[in-house]
Amino acid sequence: MALRERLIRETIGPLSGNGHGPDDNGQHSFQEMKSRLHRALINRMDLTKLADLGADQVHAEVSRLAETVLSQEGMPLSSSDRERLINDVQHELFGLGPLEPLLGDPTISDILVNSYRTIYVERRGKLEATNVAFKDDEHLMRVIERIVSSVGRRIDESSPMVDARLRDGSRVNAIIPPLSIDGPVLSIRRFGAEPLRMDSLIENKALTKDIADMLQMCVTARLNVLISGGTGAGKTTLLNALSAYIPEDQRIVTIEDSAELQLQQPHVVRLETRPPNIEGRGEVTQRDLVRNALRMRPDRIVIGEVRGGEAIDMLQAMNTGHDGSLTTVHANTPRDALARLETMIQMTGMRLSDRAMRQQVAAAINLVVQVARLSDGTRRLTAISEITGMEGETITMQEIFQFERTGIDSQGQVIGRFRPTGIRPRFAERLKACGLQLPRVFFEE
Repeated sequence: MALRERLIRETIGPLSGNGHGPDDNGQHSFQEMKSRLHRALINRMDLTKLADLGADQVHAEVSRLAETVLSQEGMPLSSSDRERLINDVQHELFGLGPLEPLLGDPTISDILVNSYRTIYVERRGKLEATNVAFKDDEHLMRVIERIVSSVGRRIDESSPMVDARLRDGSRVNAIIPPLSIDGPVLSIRRFGAEPLRMDSLIENKALTKDIADMLQMCVTARLNVLISGGTGAGKTTLLNALSAYIPEDQRIVTIEDSAELQLQQPHVVRLETRPPNIEGRGEVTQRDLVRNALRMRPDRIVIGEVRGGEAIDMLQAMNTGHDGSLTTVHANTPRDALARLETMIQMTGMRLSDRAMRQQVAAAINLVVQVARLSDGTRRLTAISEITGMEGETITMQEIFQFERTGIDSQGQVIGRFRPTGIRPRFAERLKACGLQLPRVFFEE
């Protein structure tokens, strides 16, 4: 009970007193009313009773008390303003304050808090400013602390950067002074309650049905797939969609820095890294988790993103019986993706020759799927390349599909088409051995 009371009183802190809102006098007046309502609710709440109620009952109790307080104090509010005030108070008590309306908007894919009074969102690939704001830096900081503490992480001057997640799996990054000069900064990458399925990606023209069918065959036949792309290109979304093709009778182990994947199979073990504690101890890296996963009898290993020394352990796992693995990497082209893997291997300090590293990569990865966010904000699969082996010191690749841009229409939308290159992939024989047949149309330009 004492903890509940302390948390509620801490929540009220940013809104109490005579602080001014970021907008005009009307906004300031509304903030004052909200502050008065906060204080009145806390004075009247039976915290013992509140702690014993479920979430829906708590919201109903707060609404009932708020209506009573507003009626008794005779606050001059219209019915819409009264409803907005009660909603705002509930958001401050139980949610993420001013961000709650944005989180409830399904058209928003990113929420970018540059400062307590400057918040942008991304809709359909385009950024736009909002009129949403926090009261001050302290108010924003309290919301950040609430997010990171809910997943067992911390943020303070000794650890001023943190990755976390919301309950729906949305990715959160926060960075605070002294690293951010103008106050706390918060970035939220939204994920829907239900992950996008391949049908939705086809409907959004991110790829075609033919390409989706081929990728399904590749996942079913246990090819190792690397998804490459820039920030916000849709790598995790495609990884989620591809993972749905893994048979339900297989054991899947997922490894992530911050858990985002939403696999629907019944036999999934989810692992997440852990940052060092305040003494600098207890860190668990992705490389540690990859090594541990090999002892867990996985049929498939799915790594949210390789970005360090875990690359060498992942490649070795793919080469030693754990085929059918999926992962993503930040890179602008398939060739760049392979170069990044080489760089990550070097980060381990292992003294391997260039040829030895490339042999590891060429033997492990079967397919590189390139995705990109285009100039009009749409996300597309732009190329599928097969790794065919080594030629001298160079990894050889052949492109199977590509997105061919032909221009931009009057609305600024990118015009183009997905087309096969006409090359029959070498893995077609492997698919055939699994009872899967690629249609001839895949190899006709």
